[in-house]
Amino acid sequence: MLELSDLKTFAAVVQAGGINKAAETLHRAQSSITVRIQQLEEKLGVTLFHRDGRKLQLSPAGKVLMDYAERLLDLADEAAEATRNDRPSGTLRLGAMESTAAVRLPQPLGLFHEMYPDVALELSSGDPAELAERVIDGTLDAALTTDPAADKRLHAMPIYEEELVIVANAGHPPIASPKDIPSKTILAFPRGCPHRRCLEDWFARSRTAPRRVVEVGSYHLILGCVAVGMGVALVPRSIVGIYSERARLSLHPLPAKSGRMVTRLIWRKDAAEANILALSRVLLKSKAVAPVGRP
Repeated sequence: MLELSDLKTFAAVVQAGGINKAAETLHRAQSSITVRIQQLEEKLGVTLFHRDGRKLQLSPAGKVLMDYAERLLDLADEAAEATRNDRPSGTLRLGAMESTAAVRLPQPLGLFHEMYPDVALELSSGDPAELAERVIDGTLDAALTTDPAADKRLHAMPIYEEELVIVANAGHPPIASPKDIPSKTILAFPRGCPHRRCLEDWFARSRTAPRRVVEVGSYHLILGCVAVGMGVALVPRSIVGIYSERARLSLHPLPAKSGRMVTRLIWRKDAAEANILALSRVLLKSKAVAPVGRP
């Protein structure tokens, strides 16, 4: 089997034009270079050089080997450089809840693209449990999720904190507990949404449960249904701020411990971190808010 060291020695002899100069270049004894070339010819079963006195000329087989040697040595150098290079490059597969992707990510991802043009960023969405599982199985490099990273294989870095508020139609009396919601109807995303789970937990602490859960597919539709009095919802305050019919809504804060949710960037501890850490720096600097979709 050929070794890179064999090819380096062979290429050095070719490039130097002889064994003497190759020995000087490689800082090795001439005899060791001669033996190495002889051993290489024995491995391949071909003659690599035609010898004319002290002059060496490549044989046809030597010319073929030199072509491959140059390519393989270039690839080896490229591989070594890639493993040493901490500059972000390649593909970064990022997952996020849809609300996070729509509200928080447009500006920082635009900035990330400007700062690191060598990175091809792929974005996909899902609920927190799904995102964590995809990071663990390697189909995502990192994800933004609200659930703590309980798996010991994952790193978790807090990125930002959301304030959650109960929204009701304009003019709704103050809401301090589920008892202040006569219809006991909530509008929420399907199960797996952390905001829905937080609202259901708030009901449970009052030893009650929503009478009806209306599952809706976007924040814009949720707020529209709330505005006409169909029920209440729990949403990030930032979303209400960009809703075009904000005047048709009333906001009701939750207790401090219930009304905060931390979004974390998670990734596998054994993952290559250059791209991920670059993204985390951009996210921490950017606190953008934009139109929203499903969490």
